[in-house]
Amino acid sequence: MSDRTEDLEEFTPYLMNRIMARYNKGVDAALKEVGVSVAQMRALVVLADNGPCTITELSVLTVIKQSTLSRTLDTMEAAALIKRESRDGDSRYRLISLTKTGRAAYDAAWPAMLGMRDTMLNALSDDERATFNQLLLRIFYDIRHHEY
Repeated sequence: MSDRTEDLEEFTPYLMNRIMARYNKGVDAALKEVGVSVAQMRALVVLADNGPCTITELSVLTVIKQSTLSRTLDTMEAAALIKRESRDGDSRYRLISLTKTGRAAYDAAWPAMLGMRDTMLNALSDDERATFNQLLLRIFYDIRHHEY
């Protein structure tokens, strides 16, 4: 056994990673039934919530590297889930937005996301969930590197 001052179960980042890995595995299985990947769902959620975004904004908000996101968007565009249009005639800046098909995929997949969230937070009361979310937002706003 190594000489450490904290057990892994008391190391918050470790717990957060383990929780999110389990959550993502459950979400992945639930989304497969709808025909959407986790990365695609992240993009759908952000676009549904925020409207059109650039790939840089979408990369930050989805927590997906731009190179990976670009491939995901190629697949999504081929499936008519999104469209990419140049902004103000400048082909360097392309806005990504949902199509009607993308909105329908989001609407079909969102209940699976809600179900997995409820499964993940099942041990918490409504008040505890609200407090937990407020605490996470405080941490997030303190460490974020972007305005969004």
